[in-house]
Amino acid sequence: MSQRMQQGQPMIIMGEDAQRVQDKDAQEYNISAARGVAESVRSTLGPKGMDKMLVNSMGDVTITNDGVTILQEMDIDNPTAEMVVEVAETQEDEAGDGTTSAVAIAGELLKNAQDLLEQDIHPTAVIKGFNLASEYAREQVDEVATQVDPDDTETLKNVAETSMTGKGAELDKDVLADLVVRAVQGVTVEADDGSHVVDLANLNIETRTGRAAGESRLLTGAAIDKDPVHEDMPTDFESANVLLLNDPIEVEEADVDTSVNVDSPDQLQKFLDQEEEQLREKVDQIVDSGADVVFCQKGIDDLAQHYLAKEGVLAVRRTKKSDLTFLKNVLGAPIVTDLDSLSADDLAVGSVERDDDEELFYVEGEDAHGVTLLLYGTTEHVVDELERGIQDALDVVSTTVSDGRTLPGGGAVEVEIARRLRDYADSVEGREQLAVEAFADSLELIPRVLAENAGLDAIDLLVDLRAAHEAGDQNAGLDVFAGEVVDTADAGVVETAHAKEQAIASAAEAANLVLKIDDIISAGDLSTAGDGDEGGAPGGGMGGMGGMGGAM
Repeated sequence: MSQRMQQGQPMIIMGEDAQRVQDKDAQEYNISAARGVAESVRSTLGPKGMDKMLVNSMGDVTITNDGVTILQEMDIDNPTAEMVVEVAETQEDEAGDGTTSAVAIAGELLKNAQDLLEQDIHPTAVIKGFNLASEYAREQVDEVATQVDPDDTETLKNVAETSMTGKGAELDKDVLADLVVRAVQGVTVEADDGSHVVDLANLNIETRTGRAAGESRLLTGAAIDKDPVHEDMPTDFESANVLLLNDPIEVEEADVDTSVNVDSPDQLQKFLDQEEEQLREKVDQIVDSGADVVFCQKGIDDLAQHYLAKEGVLAVRRTKKSDLTFLKNVLGAPIVTDLDSLSADDLAVGSVERDDDEELFYVEGEDAHGVTLLLYGTTEHVVDELERGIQDALDVVSTTVSDGRTLPGGGAVEVEIARRLRDYADSVEGREQLAVEAFADSLELIPRVLAENAGLDAIDLLVDLRAAHEAGDQNAGLDVFAGEVVDTADAGVVETAHAKEQAIASAAEAANLVLKIDDIISAGDLSTAGDGDEGGAPGGGMGGMGGMGGAM
């Protein structure tokens, strides 16, 4: 509670339950909370990173080493920690991969910032230095980057394989990387200005269990996980008129609750006949339009199913909205919302094939504008992690196609940028120079953690990396399998430049946001901060991170 004396009487400013942490205590608390989140995912980084098992309140289990998935599943109840989670989410949205790197760099920036604060360097000087370093680092990323042609399949496969290494997709990465590249190329179009645009909305992923991941395949068109509504319906069409319908083929119900008194069996029969006639009319509208296949988002009455089967029309009900939208892209057909307005112009021509083993319909348009990745995995947990890895690979490959730049992986670019930042720091005046050097040290966390997670000597390898880069080898990175420094670009360890730029920018902005806070005011009781090794704020912190312990 804060109060001021006014004419001899205390003036109450904050409520009785309110608590406050200020200045260095607030900064220490915030840095501790943010570092707690960052350090929780560090062990998942790299080809030899470990997985986390996350169990939610419902008992559902998720096994993954995907940074953003881990942080989203963790029960984090801390406003500062949530800022770091936002770094991962932003990285996922903007670049599709590199979430763990972005969060780890943010945590290391705050650790090094705290050392500067303890030397009585003002937070504003640190923030200014971090901003200068972030801007310069991103400029250098562009200088180091190599231009790649969208048709360079080999490089794109290397990008995909690098993204998948260390994840569930790694064992069959040769096959899967090829599928990913073909899938992205299948939905890439060249714009009028010569740039390449990748529309991932035209790419769908369907998963199945019970088979090895190496048996996954790429389909032109859509795969719909549905059954015919009637066993007597035909299931295969080489050239069919397809109707996409968002209108129930059922008896129309009254808008309000009504009750009808029936005096005789004849009256009841009359009502039943009217319902039957209404259904018959709906089916006739479909048949008269020339439709051979109907994918309906809503329900189809049993009697209507019988009529449709009798007319030789294939019908599927309760089609997911996302599937119907994807079929719209594949076939180039509109989604009809009212049968009364149905005409032959609303239909699209395509082939429909039934796979009884997989219980899938394969649908392909005459001018297909969509592809489907059919992913296999031995169990649900395996296929879920495989899908996350494939999704990241799709994102980075599509980013590479549209952005056109790649970087050497294995920590090579971080060490090179750190070297250039240290040279740049000599031109920065004032205490901001120390912040720029601290930023360079923070970037080197990546190769250090890559080595640690592989059980290698991080110090010796980092010394070797620095020496290689000082000698002019800007592609020198870690081969964590051999435990030595190699030219990672030649080794096929390639990352996308956009993801690296985004990770640096997000980490710097998150660190600066945390450093700028010097006062925490809570309307309720404060609980102890998380398990960061710098300790929580004296007397407590705003909202603990107890949920993190349970999640890990």
